[in-house]
Amino acid sequence: MTNAGSNGKYLGVLDFDVKNGKIADFRYKLLPVFANLLPADKDMQTLIDKARAPYLSKLNEKLAISEGTLYRRGNFNGTFDQVILDALMKVKDAEIAFSPGFRWGTSLLPGQPILMEHVLDQTAITYPWTTVSNMSGEMIKTVLEDVCDNLFNPDPYYQQGGDMVRVGGLQWTCDPTAKMGNRIQNMMLKGKLIDPAKTYKVAGWAPVSEEAKNSGEPIWDVVAKYLRDIKTVKPVNLNLPTLKGAANNPGIA
Repeated sequence: MTNAGSNGKYLGVLDFDVKNGKIADFRYKLLPVFANLLPADKDMQTLIDKARAPYLSKLNEKLAISEGTLYRRGNFNGTFDQVILDALMKVKDAEIAFSPGFRWGTSLLPGQPILMEHVLDQTAITYPWTTVSNMSGEMIKTVLEDVCDNLFNPDPYYQQGGDMVRVGGLQWTCDPTAKMGNRIQNMMLKGKLIDPAKTYKVAGWAPVSEEAKNSGEPIWDVVAKYLRDIKTVKPVNLNLPTLKGAANNPGIA
């Protein structure tokens, strides 16, 4: 039995059928943990409460109300991912936004308040700095092609990522079956084709280069400011690419 997923929602159970000293078959399943029905361990709860006490007022700040379900899942985008992208474009006054393809974070139901704690558990990493860059259309395509190759390279040794970078503002087509350099097609911004030679204002976060560290405020401050301003998050429309050659592919969620 193993921990599976995030937030202690499941136990992963792997059963082996062993015959004559060899594995004849196996089954893997997720067992949901009904946490509300299980009494908390008193000593552990005391430890948790003590650690959280100095930060409760900040964690419990009500930033906005969600009218739809907010989640992080999917190969190309999720509704909380979209909120992060919208926040980057609005607060940073950018035409396009990139957000890393993370999948952790607590899902929120319609009508549920979005607390600062929710924003933090969606974005808490050790390199949370936001960036604003002037990028040529050619460079934007190069970045998307590079990330795409991490996912769809036919050689598993070159597959270095699990999800595509989330993209805001830009409409595009993705052909996972194409070769490197040809997977990203028909990049459009506000109904116009991206000009390879033109410069665009692009916001992002989670830079890994040393020179980009501490370049802008952490992403949770950007998202919190955005949510305080809008007060209500209406049902989110995902910005998704048009996919080619991926019909009925079980790996696309």
